[in-house]
Amino acid sequence: MSVVSYCVLRTVRSYTMSSPIRTKVLQLSENELSMQAATAVESLMKGNIIAVPTDTIYGVAGLAQSSEAVNRLYNIKSRDPAKPVAISVADVSDIYRWSRVTVPDELLHDLLPGPVTVVFERNKNLNVHLNPQTSLVGIRIPQHDFVRKLTRACNEPLALTSANISSHRSPLSVEEFRELWPSLDLVFDGGVLSECSVSRLGSTVVDLSVVGKFKIIRAGSAEQSTVDILQNKYDLREIAR
Repeated sequence: MSVVSYCVLRTVRSYTMSSPIRTKVLQLSENELSMQAATAVESLMKGNIIAVPTDTIYGVAGLAQSSEAVNRLYNIKSRDPAKPVAISVADVSDIYRWSRVTVPDELLHDLLPGPVTVVFERNKNLNVHLNPQTSLVGIRIPQHDFVRKLTRACNEPLALTSANISSHRSPLSVEEFRELWPSLDLVFDGGVLSECSVSRLGSTVVDLSVVGKFKIIRAGSAEQSTVDILQNKYDLREIAR
């Protein structure tokens, strides 16, 4: 029996002029996360875009090292090509693989995993067609077992952004981005992620690319705790926004 065959919660069928499009919506199960992650990886390796829960909102993801997948991600969201997307990795050690870290390792472990995106100078390992308009890259490690398992299994970063049409409200349940389902290969349903509207703010994005300084690019859902750590524990100076 395939993994999908017993994990599928429902299959949604929509139609183009030529043929039906089927999107599988899978209910995540704690006992089956590893197998479900393998299903997600199989889809991603084919260049598909999938939807996943994170520690804040639902996101859509594709392989960051695949230019075709990145382009598909932008098209699905109707996202401005000039707006960069973050990458998601499994562990703090992975951050060094894709960027030039300027802060102590302990600082990264204080912030991550969690609802924070850290921004550094990208390095030569990262796909040159991902955010080509900037030398920086935002990196996430969501505090969510499923996303970390599938990213670790991919052995490369995911391009990850909110599961919505650009400028629309960020979703806390899969039903809130139903209009995207026909464009996605798989939708992983982790239930309602939060009853708190603060989660819709997404991750706090902080630029740490300048030694000894930080800049909050987006306040997000963890701004105060992030600033407290950076200023009070590591004596970093905030750059005016």
